[in-house]
Amino acid sequence: MTHLPPAPESVVGRLRRETERRGFTLFGVAPATDADGFGRFCDWLDRGFAGEMKYLHKYREHRRHPGSVVASVRSVVMLGLEYAECGVRSAECGMEGNDSALHAPQSALVAKYAHGPDYHRHIWDRLNELSAWLMVEVPGSYAHGTCDSAPLLERDFARRAGLGWFGKNTMLINKHRGSFFFLAGLLTSLELPTNTPHTANHCGTCTACLDACPTSAFPAPGVLDATKCISYLTIELRGAIPLELREPVGNWLFGCDVCQDVCPWNTRSPLPLVGEGLGVRGWEGNPDLATLDPIELLSLSKRDFERRFDNTSLLRTRRTGLLRNAAIVLGNIGDERALPALERARTDGDEVIAEAATWAAGRIRQRISRE
Repeated sequence: MTHLPPAPESVVGRLRRETERRGFTLFGVAPATDADGFGRFCDWLDRGFAGEMKYLHKYREHRRHPGSVVASVRSVVMLGLEYAECGVRSAECGMEGNDSALHAPQSALVAKYAHGPDYHRHIWDRLNELSAWLMVEVPGSYAHGTCDSAPLLERDFARRAGLGWFGKNTMLINKHRGSFFFLAGLLTSLELPTNTPHTANHCGTCTACLDACPTSAFPAPGVLDATKCISYLTIELRGAIPLELREPVGNWLFGCDVCQDVCPWNTRSPLPLVGEGLGVRGWEGNPDLATLDPIELLSLSKRDFERRFDNTSLLRTRRTGLLRNAAIVLGNIGDERALPALERARTDGDEVIAEAATWAAGRIRQRISRE
C-alpha cells in the first residue's frame, strides 16, 4: 500500500499547532514571489536612511525574492512571537514618553525586546525544530527558518500573510496584538494554502508615533530615517552620536520604545500570557535588564562587559557603544553624583567613550553653574 503525504491543508493545521507549542502567537502563509516593497526598500537605501548599516546595501538585490535564501522556496510561513516588559507595558511602569525616568543616575532604559535572552538564538532554536518537524511530516520537502539572519523583507511577507499592516512608525501592527512581537519566517519548498494579504490600514488620522519621536526620525508617515532613530544611534552606530541628537536620546541606553508605547493599538492589545508568547516555551523577560545603572556601567572592563551581557541583545553594542550611551544618559540626567565616574571615563583608552564622558561632564557642570 502506498502512503501519500498528507494534504497541504492538514499540514498547515498541524504546523500551526507546532508553532503555538513553541510560543508563536501569530501565524500566516504567503506565496514566495517578489517582495512587494522591494522598490520602496531600494529607494530608502538610496536616500541614505540606512546610515552605517552597509550590510543592507551589500545584500540589496538578495531581498527582491526569497529564492535568494532558499532556491526551492514556494511558500513563506510568517510567525510572530510576542514580548513585553516582564509582563507589563512601559506605560504601566510610569515610563510614558522619554523623560519621566530622568530622575536618578540609575534610570537608564533598555528597549523591551532586549529584556531577556538574545531573541535570535531563542527563535532560531525553535525554527530549527519546526523545520525538522516539517521535513519529517512531509518527506522530500525542505524548510529553513530565518529571523534577522537572511536577506528577507520580513515585514512584506508578514503583511502578505495577513499578520498586519505597516504603521506610520514603519512597524508591523496586528489589530489584536499590537506591535510588540518578533517576526520570524519559515521558508519551505511546499506550496501551502496562503492567507489573505492584509490590505487595510487602521492608523487613520492618528499621528501619535510621529509626534512622540524625540529625534523627529520620521520625515514622512511610514518613512524612517534610521540615522536619527534612537535605536540606530544607541545600537548600530559605532562612532560618536551627533551632538544635536544627544539630548533627544534622553535616558535610552539601548534601543527605544517611544513610538510603540504611544500607539493606541498597543494600549488596546492584550498582554502575552504564559504559553502565549511568554512562559516555558516562549521568550521570558528579565526585570534586571529593564533599567541599568549608567554609573556602574562606566566601570566595566571589556571582559566584565562580555561576561555580564553574554547571551543578551546588549552584547551587540560592544563595550564601546554601551559605555558611550551610559555617558550620554548621565549627561542628560544631569545629576552631579555622576561626575566622579565620568571623570574616570574621560581617561578611558577608547576615544569614543572618553569623548562622550567629556561631553556629559561638561553638560553637568554647565547646569550646576547656572543654578
